[in-house]
Amino acid sequence: MAKLKYQEKDGKVYCPLKDKWLIATPEEKVRQRYVCTLVNDFGYQLEQMAQELKVTNSKRGQGKARADIVIWKSTDEKDESKSAFIVVECKAENVKIHVEDYYQGFNYASWAHAQFFVTTNEKETKYFNVDPTYLPQKLEEVVGIPTAKDVDNAKKIEQIKNRTKTFTREEFTRTLQACHNIIRNNDKLSPEAAFDEISKLLFMKIRYERQQRGTKVFTRKQYEAEEKNYEENIRPGLKGTVLYSQSYMQRLFSTTKEEFKDDHLFEDSDEIKIRNNSFIQILGKLENFNLSDTQDDVKGIAFEQFLGTTFRGELGQFFTPRTIVDFMTEIIDPQEGEIICDPTCGSGGFLIKAFEYVREKIEADIREQKEKLRSEFESDDFESKPEDEQIRVTVLIDKMQAVLNAELDTSATNSRMQQLSRNCIYGTDANPRMARTSKMNMIMHGDGHGGVHHHDGLLNVNGIFEERFDVILTNPPFGQNVDRSQTITDADRFTDEEMKKKYRNKYGEAYDEALKQVDDHIGKPLLSLYDLGSTSTLTEVLFMERCLRLLKKGGRMGMVLPEGVLNNKNLAAVREYFEGKAKLILICSIPQDVFIAAGATVKPSLVFMRKFTAEEEAKYAKCKQAAADEVAALHKDEVDELEKAIAYCTAVTETLKDDLKDARSRLKQAKKDKAKTSSINAEINAIQQEQTDNKTKKKEVEKTLKDLQKRMIEEVKPLIKKNFDYDIPIAKIDDAGITTTGAASEGNQLPALVEEYKAYRKEHALWETDNRASRYIPIDEDSFQRVFFEEGEEVH
Repeated sequence: MAKLKYQEKDGKVYCPLKDKWLIATPEEKVRQRYVCTLVNDFGYQLEQMAQELKVTNSKRGQGKARADIVIWKSTDEKDESKSAFIVVECKAENVKIHVEDYYQGFNYASWAHAQFFVTTNEKETKYFNVDPTYLPQKLEEVVGIPTAKDVDNAKKIEQIKNRTKTFTREEFTRTLQACHNIIRNNDKLSPEAAFDEISKLLFMKIRYERQQRGTKVFTRKQYEAEEKNYEENIRPGLKGTVLYSQSYMQRLFSTTKEEFKDDHLFEDSDEIKIRNNSFIQILGKLENFNLSDTQDDVKGIAFEQFLGTTFRGELGQFFTPRTIVDFMTEIIDPQEGEIICDPTCGSGGFLIKAFEYVREKIEADIREQKEKLRSEFESDDFESKPEDEQIRVTVLIDKMQAVLNAELDTSATNSRMQQLSRNCIYGTDANPRMARTSKMNMIMHGDGHGGVHHHDGLLNVNGIFEERFDVILTNPPFGQNVDRSQTITDADRFTDEEMKKKYRNKYGEAYDEALKQVDDHIGKPLLSLYDLGSTSTLTEVLFMERCLRLLKKGGRMGMVLPEGVLNNKNLAAVREYFEGKAKLILICSIPQDVFIAAGATVKPSLVFMRKFTAEEEAKYAKCKQAAADEVAALHKDEVDELEKAIAYCTAVTETLKDDLKDARSRLKQAKKDKAKTSSINAEINAIQQEQTDNKTKKKEVEKTLKDLQKRMIEEVKPLIKKNFDYDIPIAKIDDAGITTTGAASEGNQLPALVEEYKAYRKEHALWETDNRASRYIPIDEDSFQRVFFEEGEEVH
């Protein structure tokens, strides 16, 4: 059968389903190209298809129902007006696919009881199974649609419906493990080194497929053809240069390093360390996946699962279980615009979850905004309006959707997602492999990696410095100590002048001040930077103080901590320090099982704090002073008596000193008079004895006063708590969703606690949130502006 050709001339495009030439609008071009795809690639006949069908009596509130292309199983079923098999909706090429934009086609697919729904803008195509068991019907993304020859093959159709994105994620995870096994068997590398090699190859694949805009996959066949061309036609011309020694595999990796240079994923000296045949085998395993097109949640979660499997042994401490990460993020509830940090980010679990959590809020808001604007534009009488007015409104809706979709594009200047990705996510890790892995992990999940650095989390770097953050989520190293001899060295100093200029422009004078933390303390002990450095050398204690310093006033943090921090007598001073800086907003005790798989041996708790606001700082200081004054008044007479006694002893000391001096002078003058000498010596002995007695008495009184003062300090503490009283919610969880082996458990209690806590938090107003709403207002027919308003305020 001859191929159906796309035809365009004189500003018109040929429509075979209507057998006429139509105006070549961007959407019409997409539609006609996809008709060709359906005929040529899937084998459907024009006779079993139709174009631009509408349901004119669709219920208001569900939106219009219109299909760009409808496909029936056969011509007969089409003629008999039976249920459609596939419904397709097309959009202009410059509109990125977001399922909610395709509501007209989805409404038609639901109304027509279609089995599959396709959305396409030619640059990307998505396929969905329309699940009839849900009302309204539910869309589930699948990897493809049946070809014409399979329309009556129930088994084949069921297989396609079951090949969901979830299945693909599991398949990708298995594929990554298979790649890992190839390296283990062929190249005998350690699990960590094998992971490094797979990461290199994944980013080579990402670079290639990004360049192809998702239209081509980096396949084994493609690589072998390019390698042959390189060896035969390019490499000979490089003879005599340093490039001649590079294999094609190494040359591709050099290009990839250059592409990701600003991301600091690879060292300049890095090379591929596996055999070429291992490289080719791995390419073959991965060629079913287009990493430019694969959804972030597919490749991201698969990559994360692969990470956990690979590093569970030696580097298990860098991985916080997903159930804990999810719980802590949901409790802290980061908002759009808030700046988030993890100063001990490990593989990036908290940063990724926070990024995804806020992204979901942005996406939900964009969906809601589209629905509002769409409803306003279409109005109740849309179907009765003249066709040219319907076209005008439809074009306006498409423009609106394009504007709002741009807000979800991390590469679009000043978009909401770019702000989140580039200005709101920060992390450090002292382990170079983990810092690099965290960046890779975040790229796999959809970006947000630019603020992640390889650096000591206790020291300032780039955008990570005091009073910068609204939210901190972290699982710091615990059970370790910072050596008292560890000093800050020149190696800790940030010396890249070009980058310093960039950060100075971004963060202003605060950045120069932040650099002084290192620059002004070269040669000094690291512990000297922290108030608690003289009290404790434990890493968990120092990172608690570090996190509080990083937070803005009123900022929130969630930390995984050993329970000893909460109840160990030796750390009482540490607890008092934090009680004077922040409010405890939740303590959650979790089973020791949770971290056993990661090698931890202590029982953990999840501790959530909110740093004092300026008002709370003032109130705490006032309460502290009031408590001190109350205790001082209570013991005033006693203190006065003791201080008088000490003053009296001090005066006696001076008198006795003078008496002794006088006696010794007289003794010198009476040296030939034995009787006088004997008398004066007796006097001197008596004075010295009196001095000894007075000194002893003074020490006793001073000790009594010191003991009293210590007792007064202890008496002040409960008074401060009484005057600065607030409830501390405490929860105990028996099942945190993970077993001692790291596997998921059945009765995870954390999600229920999240819901309970959300209600508690709102009831007790534990922290302030920005209650302003926003809307996108059309400025003219080509642009929209986002405006903010208070609840109840009218927006025009």
